[in-house]
Amino acid sequence: MNRKILLANSKRVLIKIGSAVLTGEDGLDLQIIEQLVDEMAQLTKKGYQIVIVTSGAIASGKHRMGLTGKLKNMPQKQAAAAIGQGRLMRVYSNAFGKYGLFVAQILLTMSDLTDRKRFLNIRNTLSTLIEWGVIAVINENDTVAVDEIKFGDNDHLAAMITNIIEADLLINLTSTEGLFDSNPSQSGKAKLISVVKEFTKEIEAAATEETTAVGLGGMKSKVLAARKVTAFGIPCIIAPGKKKGVLQDIFAGKEIGTLFLPTNEHLSSRKYWIAFTLRSRGRLFLDDGAKKALLEEGKSLLPSGIVKVEGEFAIGDPVACIDAEGTIVAKGLVNYSAPEIRKIMGLKSSRIEQILGYKDYDEIIHRDNLAVTRQGEKQK
Repeated sequence: MNRKILLANSKRVLIKIGSAVLTGEDGLDLQIIEQLVDEMAQLTKKGYQIVIVTSGAIASGKHRMGLTGKLKNMPQKQAAAAIGQGRLMRVYSNAFGKYGLFVAQILLTMSDLTDRKRFLNIRNTLSTLIEWGVIAVINENDTVAVDEIKFGDNDHLAAMITNIIEADLLINLTSTEGLFDSNPSQSGKAKLISVVKEFTKEIEAAATEETTAVGLGGMKSKVLAARKVTAFGIPCIIAPGKKKGVLQDIFAGKEIGTLFLPTNEHLSSRKYWIAFTLRSRGRLFLDDGAKKALLEEGKSLLPSGIVKVEGEFAIGDPVACIDAEGTIVAKGLVNYSAPEIRKIMGLKSSRIEQILGYKDYDEIIHRDNLAVTRQGEKQK
């Protein structure tokens, strides 16, 4: 795969910068930030549209307060983020200001994106900022986020924003050279994987969950983010953020970092939103016939193919579809509530009205509201 050809039309680029890249002994590594901003400003002058997802607020706040190691609880993290976020934006603003570029701060929680109307509002705001030539600097709103509305890490947030802005490329800048076939900190024989064409069990096994004192993700999180954006038809590159000239090298087509190629079959923006943004409220377990109908025939989910219902959910809620092996094969928005589905599961659609006394739909999940995940994730 010729990287230069693949990236030739990548004009709208999301750049995610991790905590391990942005932080140093003095909290924020100002030299690295200025180095990356210099490169991003040069790309902007060449006509690239840059959007940033940044970490660093908590690390900056910790340094201000003289704290070391991992913070003990959520209030401490939120307080550190509140202290550090202003300084983080000031650093970005000053660095881009040298080139006559303006920045815009956007702080998000998961609930901002799971609500479809707010999702579209955010898309419109980002579209306007891009149109005006303003650099959007996005971070999770750590000062208010709790577990129920947290993205988990900025890799997950970056994958979602990539979809929202319909980017041509996601660049995930991290503290390592890319994805290795084994943990390089534990094995001297670890080799960098230059290109990932599909997400095999070996690829997932190569990604570790180790994190740093200032980061939440780890390589596993970055690989999962790559898997999400490639499902939308967008390539992703995990590359070393502290390497001077890293962005120029990427767009010059040099073999740097790990390139994840997009899948042949792409999810639409709405189905991507269903698959990767919405959190499942319950689970429907399918027989082999229903699984085949969804994965191979592109059909809707009917009550006859459901063998078990877990969770309590309402009409319109997102629900995961699970096969006999316990793997998520799809996710969709249900036409009936959990109590209703329990009454009609295993039955033909023609019997819905007889059992419930009414029939609004033949399908439990219509194919237009169903996102198939061909490379399923095992249930924990």
